[in-house]
Formats: sequence, C-alpha cells, structure tokens
Amino acid sequence: MKPKQYVTIKGTRDGLTLFIDDRCSFEEACRELQEKLSVNHSKKDEQVVPVTINLGNRYLYDDQREQLENIITEKKQFTVQTIESNVILRDEALAMLEDTEIKVYNRIVRSGQVLEVSGDVLLIGDVNPGGKVVSTGNIYIMGSLHGIAHAGVNGDHNAIITASYMNPSQLRIADYISRAPDYQSDGVYMECGLIDTEKDKIIIDRLQVLTHKRKRLSGFERRIING
Repeated sequence: MKPKQYVTIKGTRDGLTLFIDDRCSFEEACRELQEKLSVNHSKKDEQVVPVTINLGNRYLYDDQREQLENIITEKKQFTVQTIESNVILRDEALAMLEDTEIKVYNRIVRSGQVLEVSGDVLLIGDVNPGGKVVSTGNIYIMGSLHGIAHAGVNGDHNAIITASYMNPSQLRIADYISRAPDYQSDGVYMECGLIDTEKDKIIIDRLQVLTHKRKRLSGFERRIING
C-alpha cells in the first residue's frame, strides 16, 4: 500500500505553497519535507522561489518554526514568504480581540486630558481644544472635535477619524500629521479624516466615501456611517 503523503507541494504564480497535514507529527512532516525538497536541484543562476507554508490546524512554536524555515532555505533555492495557520495561542487571540474591540466612552475630553485606547474608540461627547484622543484603531466622535485625534497610533495607515463636527487643531493617522490650516477654518459636519495615498497626506472627505475606500469596515462601522 502506498504510504500516506503528509506534505503536498503546489505551484502558483507567486511561487510554491506547501500544505502540511496537521494530523501527522512535526517530525514526520519535517522528514517528508526534506525528502521532497532534496529532489529539487536548482541551477546556479536560477531565481529563488518564494514559499508559502500552510499548516492547517497546527501551531508551531518558535523553535519549530525556525527548524522548518531552515529545511526550506537550506539549499538557498527557496525563501519562506509566509507561514499560515488556523491556530493561535489564547494570549494572541485575546490581544487581537483587544485591538479590534470598539470601546465606548460617554464623556468630554477637556483641555490637558488624554483618552488613550487600544482598538477602535467611539466617543459620545466633545474633544475640547487642548484635549486629545489616541487609538491604535479608528476614532469615532459623536460630538465636536476641536482638539487632537491620533488614530492608528501603532502604524495602521488604514485607520480613520470621524466626527459629527470636524474642526481639529491636529489630526494624526499613523505617522501622518495634518494641522488646522489644512481644513476649512469654520469646520465641517459629519466628515472623516483618512490617508489619501495618491496625495500622500491626510484628507477630509464625506463619510460615504468609506464604503469605497475602506471596504474592510465591519458591520458596526457601516451602521455608524449610514446612520
């Protein structure tokens, strides 16, 4: 009887994808992977092939990940592009939940105060001049924004800032900064701030553009936009 194969190699336009059966031991997978890769002999000037590893329902610890990468890159004809798994640790799942959860606050952020949040923030209230709202995700203000708002503080360029009345002293998204002179001096109603990659700056636009420019918005965010 033909032995079961635990490693399947599929060629794609972007290189190779390795599917590793999650029902075998890690040692069995490594052994079969070494055997399959050993039959591939690259020519001297052959281009390095990017490899995507699909682990299915298997989790790799750091030392196992390193061992797997060493097997693939040993002959310098392959490079590991990504490692995909359906499984993450509990702490990682909780951290992801924290970053994607919408925190709701009903308050006024006064001068000298800072509201700092991990994930998206919905503020029901105003941000007065000298007040500041900082978030790793998106910022939604159901009130007037006269102070500073900094969304995507950890580098998320897709983060957005919305306000019922937009008249900020400063907007920041990731590492982009835009100050009051960039906007109408008398402020605007029900608008959003986001990064325009073509103009390489923060722009103010109608809320409705988010359904086209930020298609990955959740259902809750769409309800905010559409009312």
